[in-house]
Amino acid sequence: MFKAFEQSLKALKSNPVRTVLTTLGIVIGIATVIMVFSAGAGFRSLINVELQNWGTDTVFIETRVPPTTKNRANNNPASADFSRAGSAVAVTSFKQEDLDFIKKLGNVGGVYGIVTGLSVATYRDNAKSIIFYGTSAERFVIDKHALKYGRFFTESEDVGASQVAVLGSNLAKDLFGQDDPLEKLVHVGNLNFQVIGVYGPQGSMGGQSPDDILYMPLKTAQKKILGVDYLVVGVVQLNDGNLSDATAELIRQTMRSNHNILDPQKDDFTVTTKEQALEIFDAIFFGITILLIGIAGISLVVGGVGIMNIMYVIVTERTPEIGLKKALGAKGSDILSEFLIESVLVTVLGGIIGIILGAFLGWMVAIVASFAGLSWAFSVPFYAIIIAVGVSATIGISFGVLPARAAAKLDPVDAMRYE
Repeated sequence: MFKAFEQSLKALKSNPVRTVLTTLGIVIGIATVIMVFSAGAGFRSLINVELQNWGTDTVFIETRVPPTTKNRANNNPASADFSRAGSAVAVTSFKQEDLDFIKKLGNVGGVYGIVTGLSVATYRDNAKSIIFYGTSAERFVIDKHALKYGRFFTESEDVGASQVAVLGSNLAKDLFGQDDPLEKLVHVGNLNFQVIGVYGPQGSMGGQSPDDILYMPLKTAQKKILGVDYLVVGVVQLNDGNLSDATAELIRQTMRSNHNILDPQKDDFTVTTKEQALEIFDAIFFGITILLIGIAGISLVVGGVGIMNIMYVIVTERTPEIGLKKALGAKGSDILSEFLIESVLVTVLGGIIGIILGAFLGWMVAIVASFAGLSWAFSVPFYAIIIAVGVSATIGISFGVLPARAAAKLDPVDAMRYE
């Protein structure tokens, strides 16, 4: 076996250009697989970091337009979500009173509500379109992100609808540059807000970054800017995360009771635990992963067919050599082993190069994500490497066995006469 391995390695070294070209399909396929697994690990770490920063034991309440009768009849959640997304109807039933009831539940440690809006923030000659969050002071107890400098607004400032603001790090830089923003006035809508704090960089999961957001007291946003009394989002902190599912169900029951909802299909809200949020993100990425691995699979099959064709060419070129070896006593199994090992070596070599290339591409994705403000950790799961090597060897055996058997069956006399 060792001699067959040595001879196979020598044969590959004798024509390095052909060896490289033969492995190209395998390299591309394996590199894609490794990059997908690396990106998946990075994506999941991003989601975990962001959810941890929101609090490890949190439940989210969001308003929604109840599905129409037609959508319920079709029993198609995707259709209902699409209908809701395209609707201009605002749900106004989610109030602070709902959170006050929820706060009394046994496993609830804290709650806060959020409203959002669009505006333009101006400081001197600098103006920037922004998303602002109106939120209660309890957010800063539950939220794990730290301020770079300054302070958060207080409960009394929230109740009194004070015109104070905390800025995301990017927004502070865009408006003030190198100037100290603390105690400065920022014009938002028709109001002036005194800057009392600036967040440190938080990163983003994509879309609107929290580093670009202006945070103001909930009552200020509701009464002085939006003219509403309802909430859009509620965040609930749990005392015991192990009871998240049970507590989430109690929250649903409380909301239905407050909103006089008897049919759960008519809920004008959604309640999502951290685990459910992870499941949603996992499902999205799973679909993307299947698509990319399918594309990689096509590349691997094409690469395998290419290897089989090249191995047939090699068998033809070395027919006299095979005849001589068999005339000198080599068995068919020896010839079979030699060519099979050569095929496996080619694919494993391609797999190793693909692993290195895929890891490099995964690292580049992490670098680009970091520049984009995402908390993206680079890693290549060990199981992905094992899968890559195993797939490479399997392709080498599967697509190399027919040429190897053809070589093993050659008649020594006919082979030696071949020109």
